[in-house]
Amino acid sequence: MAKKVTTLFIRDDAVKLLIMDGKQVKIWASLPLEPGLVSQGLVVDEAEVAGKLKELFKLVGARKKFKELFKLPWLRKMKVIVGLSELNSLYRLISLPELPEAVVAEAVKQEAKRVIPVPLEEVYLSYQRLPAPPGETRIFLATFPRNVADALISTLRQADIKPYIMDLAPLALCRTLDEPWAIIVNARLEHLDIMVMEDRLPQLVRRLSLPGETTSLEERLPAIAEEINRTVAFYNSSRKEKPLDSTVPMFVCGELAEVPESWQSLSGRLNCRVSILPSPVESPKGFDTNEFMVNIGLALKKLLPAQGEGNFSLVNFNALPEVYMPRVVPLSTILAWTGASIGIICLVYGGFMVHNTAGNIAVLRSQLAPLETSIARESEQIRTLRGQVTNLEAQIKLVQATAKILDTTLTSLESGRVRMHGDLTDIERLRPRGVAVSVTHRGAAVTVNGRAPREDDIFNYAKDLRRSFTSVRISSITAQEEDGEITFSFVFLLK
Repeated sequence: MAKKVTTLFIRDDAVKLLIMDGKQVKIWASLPLEPGLVSQGLVVDEAEVAGKLKELFKLVGARKKFKELFKLPWLRKMKVIVGLSELNSLYRLISLPELPEAVVAEAVKQEAKRVIPVPLEEVYLSYQRLPAPPGETRIFLATFPRNVADALISTLRQADIKPYIMDLAPLALCRTLDEPWAIIVNARLEHLDIMVMEDRLPQLVRRLSLPGETTSLEERLPAIAEEINRTVAFYNSSRKEKPLDSTVPMFVCGELAEVPESWQSLSGRLNCRVSILPSPVESPKGFDTNEFMVNIGLALKKLLPAQGEGNFSLVNFNALPEVYMPRVVPLSTILAWTGASIGIICLVYGGFMVHNTAGNIAVLRSQLAPLETSIARESEQIRTLRGQVTNLEAQIKLVQATAKILDTTLTSLESGRVRMHGDLTDIERLRPRGVAVSVTHRGAAVTVNGRAPREDDIFNYAKDLRRSFTSVRISSITAQEEDGEITFSFVFLLK
């Protein structure tokens, strides 16, 4: 049976509703928003936007096809997958040592404090564990401002809409693409999204502002092309073994879909094939897939198999903050209610049977003596088993003590590996372009040997490293001339 999925996406200029039955688009609708109601993904006027949402669902509910599929009582308690659009969301792919599942959440939080340049108290954090080679834990991490998510959820509640899954708009766009290796470019109003997919993972996600609303798309094209070139250069600087080249396809959506004559100019020096972002679902006549591409990506969160299908993105987690998750009634409470109901039924039934019980008492008494003998025999067996259980419990405690010692040792080793990995990451991340280094790590002491084309690069490198290390000492700087070019060798001692 096909899954019915409802998605809602609030852009700065419009609200978009899409209802799918399996991978077939069934219902779609949108309403424009006046300027200022939503700004860069933040709902500024919650009451006004909530009114627009009610108007949108009322409009859809009046359609005959919608009534036949979903019925109005279902509409009044609408559960949706909602998309969040926000320029200040951050995305990271992080690598940790192999860790037990019980400590992954805390390890991710600690690593997020290191790699996310904003206080974690100001953002919500979501992550997904990815397939990884032995000895490694790979995590896709996303953070987004609390005030933006809180305003969105508050607006939906005012409109009697219950979000049970949330996703970030760039990740939803990545999910629509059945390609393992590609660049996606989305231009809307005054913002631009650039996503680089590698091995079905969004390896790089950039959201940035474009010139103001009065600028036409044609006037913004040079800025868009420049940002694409900058993104490619940045990505290739850290992927020398597998850089982006002319074989990597580029897909466009948003306003760019309306100007196909400009697509090839966007590829710049990369000179790759550029085309419109294709839709992976069945669309009826009159449906503009480009306008609802984020909604389609939201729907695929439920429509794609859990193990992944084709070459679609592997990233698929619920970004809805835990505080807004639907409350689940504990199993113990359900069992208690069930037990109470059964007890009441038994009492009522017993009342009807009391008058029949008196006649059977004499027969039951005659059977009591054999039962008492059997009970005594079973009690003796129980005492024997309890003695055996006591012996086993003592052995278990001994094994648990040994396991605790081994777990402490493993935790200490893992902590050292995490610290060393963090040091090496910082040294490489802060390394200026054109500077080559080799690193020797001995406990808390780190020696960095390197070569730089300019002396200023060495001092700037040392200055940047002081943000991550307690002590940064320049042990030596040596100038060397070869073929008329002067280079500088240096040694840093870090703690």
